[in-house]
Order: sequence, then structure tokens, then C-alpha cells
Amino acid sequence: MKNDVPPLLVLAWGNPSRGDDALGPLLAERLLAHAGSASWASRVEVLTDFQLQVEHALDLVGRERVLFVDAALDQAEPFIVRPLQPARGGGIGSHALAPEAVLQVYQDLHRQSPPPAMLLAVRASAFELGAAPSAGALADLEKAVAWVRRWLQDQSVSEEIAA
Repeated sequence: MKNDVPPLLVLAWGNPSRGDDALGPLLAERLLAHAGSASWASRVEVLTDFQLQVEHALDLVGRERVLFVDAALDQAEPFIVRPLQPARGGGIGSHALAPEAVLQVYQDLHRQSPPPAMLLAVRASAFELGAAPSAGALADLEKAVAWVRRWLQDQSVSEEIAA
């Protein structure tokens, strides 16, 4: 493994072809668009995928902090941020994992605790194939992007529920 891994990782997932499920990848795009002039740009790696997989545990190696980003149905707030802990579940043999399971795979592989991790869940309303993200979801996404930019700059930023 390389020693020059950026200390911060934003790992966003979702399907850009399924309406609001695109929120994770869209957040990643917006962060990268802001990265050019940002003080945090050299300290972060932004990755996207359709879903979390076992291999993502390798992306956690050498990180100080990790932020998982996804869209979430049935959520009252524009976004919620909560800490994550390793946990078994979601089927390690499956092709898709929960973020807690990715942390567990890391712990099992490396026999040590994973880096501190949080989940940012952005409010979504529909995941219909071929649909564009909803206007409400895009507005909530902008609030979430602002929070992530603060998280990248300030290590003291922690849990938050957007109002």
C-alpha cells in the first residue's frame, strides 16, 4: 500500500440512473468541483461506486477519517450524519454491503479498528429508473455539500441533523 494516501476519504455511492439515488455520486461531483481552490483538496480522496463492496475495505487503509455518503428514503431532515461502528450484517458474500459491514471487513482483515467513520444520509424521495433527481433532493444535497466542506476543513465537526 502507498504511504501517500490522503488522510480523508469521502466514499459516496448510488445509481445516477435512478432518480434521487444519484445523490451520493452528485455530492462527490460537487466536492471535486470545489476542490481546486480549497485548502482541503490535497487531504481528501473522493470515490464513488454504485454500491459498497468488500473491496472498499482496502480504501480505508491509511485514513484518519472516512465519510460514507448515500441517499436515504423516509427521512424528515435534509440530511443526517451519524457515527459508524463495525458490524456484521448485509451478507459478506453478497455483492453489496452496508457501511458498517465494510468497517467490519477492514477490522477482520487488519485485526485493528478501522479509522473513525461517519455516514451522511441525504434525504431522497424516489429511486425510479430513468428519473432525474427531484428538486427537493437537489436542494437538500446543497445543504449536505456545505456540511461536507466544513467536515473537510474542521476535524471537530461531528454528528449533525440538518434543520
